[in-house]
Amino acid sequence: MPRFYYPAPLAASGKRLLLPDALAHHAVRVLRLRDGTAIVLFDGSGGQYPAVLRIEGRQAWAELGDFDAREAELPGRITLVQGLPGSDKMDWVVEKAVELGAAALAPIQARRSVVQLSAERAGKRLAHWQRIAQASAEQCGRNRLMDIAAPQSLEDYLAQPAAGLRLLCHPEADATLAQALAPLAGQARAELSLLVGPEGGWSEEELQAARRAGVQAVHFGPRVLRTETAGLALIAAAGALLGW
Repeated sequence: MPRFYYPAPLAASGKRLLLPDALAHHAVRVLRLRDGTAIVLFDGSGGQYPAVLRIEGRQAWAELGDFDAREAELPGRITLVQGLPGSDKMDWVVEKAVELGAAALAPIQARRSVVQLSAERAGKRLAHWQRIAQASAEQCGRNRLMDIAAPQSLEDYLAQPAAGLRLLCHPEADATLAQALAPLAGQARAELSLLVGPEGGWSEEELQAARRAGVQAVHFGPRVLRTETAGLALIAAAGALLGW
C-alpha cells in the first residue's frame, strides 16, 4: 500500500484532506495511482492513517480512516554522528540510516572532510537530506522521521549536553564494539551515539576533543571500512548486540 508523509498534523478519522501539490503530483503523476486507491498517510509524530485517494481534476484528496498506532522504531535511540563524506555519499548514509532505525543523524564538518560547506550550501544540503529521510521513511514503514541536525564541527557537537553512551569508531582503539556496549545490556530504552569520521578519518585534534568529552573509542573488526559503510554497519551491529 503506498505510504506518504503529510507535512502537517493529521486529525481524526473521516476527515477529508487536500493533498499538497508535491504529494499529489507524486501520487497521481509519478506513481499513477487511480481514484479510490487505498493509501497510508503519516505526519512523522507516530502512528499512521489508512486513507482513500480521491482525484478531482488537478487536485487530489485523502479521506482518512481510523488512526493506526503502528510503530517500527528501535526500542532504544541511536544517533549517527557522521563526518561529511565526499560526492553524494551522504545521501546514501541518510537513506540507509533511516531504514536501519537511527533516531537522529548529526552531520559533522570534520577537518578532513572533502566537502566544506558554506552556510548557504549547508542549509540547502540539510533540506535535501530531510527530503531523502522522508522518502526513506515512506518506503521502509517508519512513522517517525529521523532528526537531522545542521552540519557543525565536532567540537560544537561535543559541547552540547551528552545523552547516553558515545562511541567513536577508530581502527587503533583497544575496545571492541561488543565490549563497549556491555553496560547497555538489558536497557531497552538506552541512548547510543556512534561517531564515524570522514574519508581521511578524524584529526588528532578531534580525537583529543572527543577523549576530553568522555567519548570512548572502539574498533570494528580487522578491516578498515569506508566512511559510508562504517556508520551503517555499526548501527546494524549495535542493534543486534543489544537485542533491538
